[in-house]
Amino acid sequence: TQKAERHLGIYALYVLFYPQMVAGPIERPQNLLNQFHSPVTFNLENVTSGLRLMLWGLFKKVVIADNLAKLVAPAYASPAAYAGWPLVLATYAFAFQIFCDFSGYSDIARGAARVMGYRLMRNFDIPYHAQSISEFWRRWHISLSTWFRDYLYIPLGGSRMGPYRTTFNLLVVFLVSGLWHGANWAFVFWGGLHGLYLVVGMQTKKWRDGWCDMIGLGRFPQVRATLAVAITFHLVLFSWVFFRASDLNHAWEVLRAMTHWGSPAGPIAFGLDWFHAAGLGMAMLVMEGVHLVHRYRPVPGLFQGLPGGTRAFLYGACVLTILLCGRFESQDFIYFQF
Repeated sequence: TQKAERHLGIYALYVLFYPQMVAGPIERPQNLLNQFHSPVTFNLENVTSGLRLMLWGLFKKVVIADNLAKLVAPAYASPAAYAGWPLVLATYAFAFQIFCDFSGYSDIARGAARVMGYRLMRNFDIPYHAQSISEFWRRWHISLSTWFRDYLYIPLGGSRMGPYRTTFNLLVVFLVSGLWHGANWAFVFWGGLHGLYLVVGMQTKKWRDGWCDMIGLGRFPQVRATLAVAITFHLVLFSWVFFRASDLNHAWEVLRAMTHWGSPAGPIAFGLDWFHAAGLGMAMLVMEGVHLVHRYRPVPGLFQGLPGGTRAFLYGACVLTILLCGRFESQDFIYFQF
């Protein structure tokens, strides 16, 4: 338990701490209050690593997320006009738009806090590399998912009261999570869908393990892991349709339009010129390359081991990419609406 904060200034700083006040990470008082009570001195490593994290977040936001928004917005505004594969492409684009938008903001917030000498929790941990829905939620918006776990799932009984009560608790938590995002049946359906994914995954785990052993997939763990990542990603991808749609009717309209073959539509038809499309493609390759490297070796440590000239070149390339390929129109962070 956390003792009540008696110092008005410390309490005000916790409530008004601007890096995470608007959209997270949702920091617990156990983490921030203790830091606020400790003296902070200038630390060059905090400043450089914080600025680097802010630069990475800005790269994901204005180069990737905001360019992907140019693909997503027109397709979801007029699903019939983008029927078939263009609408499917727009849904894939939204999956990465929302990740880069959410995680980009979190990185900027964490970086700004670190410059000032404070540490915020990591909010995203390469969630699209998860091998199951439960793992996805351990990697996606970690501060929110752990908040629901600690303040709703566990008080309801968690998994301590048998399989039926566990199923009920999971469904309640995810339905409430959907409602938390907005008073909209599409959000509730999105949350319920993830709850259903978790329940079905728990109930079928032994069957799936047995089936994999029967066909010999157990002898190839890397192949099985790759298939698990692909299946998990596409389950999440399907659910994003309901998150992005304005309401349930709009979501069904989008799904129906995906089953009809439309006329070919290139990036320009989506409102994205070829220059920004090429920059977007390269930026996404860079991001996924960083994610792959990070699975085997922490990128910050690897980056620090590079010669100073190489680091300066990479900084300059990132800044130049942001200036040339970034979108600087008024494009709020998606999470600001919640």
